[in-house]
Amino acid sequence: MAMKILVTGVGGPTPRSFVKSIKNFGRSARYEFFGCDCNPLSIGLYQKDLFKATYLVPGVNSDGYWKAITDIVEKEKIDYAVVQPELEVLHWSKRNEEGKLPCPSLLPNHNLAKTLVDKSAMTIILGPYDLVPCWFAFDRDEIPDRPGLNYPFWVRSATGSSGLGALKVNSTEELKNWVQINEGVENFLAAIYLPGRNLACKMLYYKGKLLRAAVAERVKYIMAKVAPSGITGNTSYGRLLNDEHVVDVSTRAMDILFEQTRAPKHGFFTADLKEDEKGEPIITEVNVRFVAFNQCFAAGGANLAQDFMDVMTEEKSFDPKYKQYKFDDDAIFLRDVDELPIVMKASDILA
Repeated sequence: MAMKILVTGVGGPTPRSFVKSIKNFGRSARYEFFGCDCNPLSIGLYQKDLFKATYLVPGVNSDGYWKAITDIVEKEKIDYAVVQPELEVLHWSKRNEEGKLPCPSLLPNHNLAKTLVDKSAMTIILGPYDLVPCWFAFDRDEIPDRPGLNYPFWVRSATGSSGLGALKVNSTEELKNWVQINEGVENFLAAIYLPGRNLACKMLYYKGKLLRAAVAERVKYIMAKVAPSGITGNTSYGRLLNDEHVVDVSTRAMDILFEQTRAPKHGFFTADLKEDEKGEPIITEVNVRFVAFNQCFAAGGANLAQDFMDVMTEEKSFDPKYKQYKFDDDAIFLRDVDELPIVMKASDILA
């Protein structure tokens, strides 16, 4: 009998890419996927090729969220949940430590997750180890006239992902203008500008051990022209790499973060790194989840989504021996907006 898997946040590309990695490149016959999201206009709610059934749920901060999730779990007899949006990871990890989850899920420690979602908190921990760029934090109401870094430098939101509030600024005037434009961002993080490659290292930990790792380079981004920084968070062209040094830097950073937050080595993480002028990879952030192009890894032979499912469900055939996935030396990937449009009636929108 197929295991029933609830996937949260299916309006975002990352959860859908996770499911596609299983359906297109994994052992999909083992699972039935069910989706949920808080936005009735989320395309994932209407993709019947991906999900057996989908549900509109309240936002994770709403009083009715956990009742809605529990009702789905009980109705569909859900075996496991795959939780991807950062905010939901925070809530699920906290509830997990309270022993109140409606079904099992593979989640990081809550304290570690809080630290990683807060980019400045993560940077403070890694700062003494020369693993992050020189930086300073500021609020939108306290923009420094004389920043502690030489221009140009990189500025972004202190929380969130997908390059929120990100820009290379060349003067204090540009900095002030950029802060004013980003009205929804209250806290910013500024760091020296790193000119080298933009890298990602994916790491799967389970019960104290690193089991899988894989590395890629982000080269170009979908709809890059609409973002002043040129970075939208969705990679359109990249390279699959065999760079062991990137894994070494990423796992060293994770070891420090695990120790400083007193967290077990458990969960899936994506470290973002940028190379400095000498080609040394520097940690810029660590995500507590997969990222949108994980299907490209699966297409290249590194099906980390299947690995995640295997360890979460304690699949007996899974090889627990550590593996860094290797690719052909010239392996690249190309992506565009991943979904075909769905034509439907407005009256069919979930309400």
